[in-house]
Amino acid sequence: MKSKLFACFTLIGCIMSGCASDSKLSEPWQSGAFETGTYRNLFAEAGYSEEEMDNKLKGLFYDLFEGPNKVYFEVEDSLAYISDIKNHDVRTEGMSYGLMIAVQFNRKDIFDRLWRWGIKYMQHQEGPYEGYFAWSCKTDGTRNSQGPASDGELYYVTALIFASNRWGNTTGIHYLQEAQRILDLAMSKDGTGDVTTLINMEHKLITFVPETWGYAFTDPSYHVPAFYEVWARWANDGRSDFWRECAEKSRQYLHTCVHPKTGLTPDYSEFDGSPKEMRWLIGKAFRFDSWRVPMNIALDYSWACADKEWQQEYGHTIQNFLYEQGLTTFVDQYNVDGSPVEEILGAGEHKALRHSLGFVASSAAVSLVCLHDKRKEFIDHFWNSKNVPYEDGYFDAYYDGLLQLFAFMHLSGNYRIIQPS
Repeated sequence: MKSKLFACFTLIGCIMSGCASDSKLSEPWQSGAFETGTYRNLFAEAGYSEEEMDNKLKGLFYDLFEGPNKVYFEVEDSLAYISDIKNHDVRTEGMSYGLMIAVQFNRKDIFDRLWRWGIKYMQHQEGPYEGYFAWSCKTDGTRNSQGPASDGELYYVTALIFASNRWGNTTGIHYLQEAQRILDLAMSKDGTGDVTTLINMEHKLITFVPETWGYAFTDPSYHVPAFYEVWARWANDGRSDFWRECAEKSRQYLHTCVHPKTGLTPDYSEFDGSPKEMRWLIGKAFRFDSWRVPMNIALDYSWACADKEWQQEYGHTIQNFLYEQGLTTFVDQYNVDGSPVEEILGAGEHKALRHSLGFVASSAAVSLVCLHDKRKEFIDHFWNSKNVPYEDGYFDAYYDGLLQLFAFMHLSGNYRIIQPS
């Protein structure tokens, strides 16, 4: 039942005087939640009622975790996984997203089930990969790949720290020790077995894959500087200054990989921000990974507000570009200069350009940083968007659904820094 899912979660209404009945959006805030402890509710500012927001938020959570098209599945007595349905697997991306959602919604039962499945089937307990998680498994736990993907560890650690802050460490899982173990093992790799540190130590930037070949470049959508700020405050791993440096380096890097005319980023890039050229891996254009960049920048603005001038300029640039393409028709893949892609990257068994919900969601979330009037149109368009099959029958309950929920959490003020009780 929906009521059960949200017994411990209450939607917070508008928390600032800018939430006027005339639907006038206020200007972006000048301080982040690390300093103020408060969060904007852009839906309230745009005129939506608390009841409407509460019902919609509950519905999005229900769709992912209990509905007929759910992506969350409980197995055995105490385990659960989140599946990328269209690709028939379980990924550290989705598992770590599930952990973050569970701790944000105060759902310890879901969090612990997902963590136990990840420990049992995905995390390496010995060998060169010890501490890292195999990035893809079959739903029975069989590994499709032994290697990790760095964004999974990024979310795992942050979600575990939040779990420690929210629930403590004496209820069966010592969340903080688990986070520290991942960090300690990830940052002690010396290249044995071609396994490297999570962070490229020359550039202080997250790797695409912490293996020899993936250590040499990065993925713009893996850059969430505010997560390093969380680690600096509460990981208690002796690396606080290093994590703060990583946050600053990550913000500087984003300046270099964003196209100045479109705001688009490549899926993969060199550490200097230039698109990554690989014959066998489509990565130099704006595609599925890069949908997340606007939302990540909005999160950093909301929490840290440490790069607000550039982030506001970025938000205007990407929304202006998409608006010119058509608010209800912009597609989900471009060359970073805004020109059409030569080759369309397929999703599951489908290959087509779409007005994809995941990108609609992220492009609306970046309204948190914007000043122009277009932001309300993006917010309203996202509010009215539904996760239903596209004209060709393609349907993505997993990626579109997760980004839809994250964006709604951002825009309603419900994606929060969880500080120690």
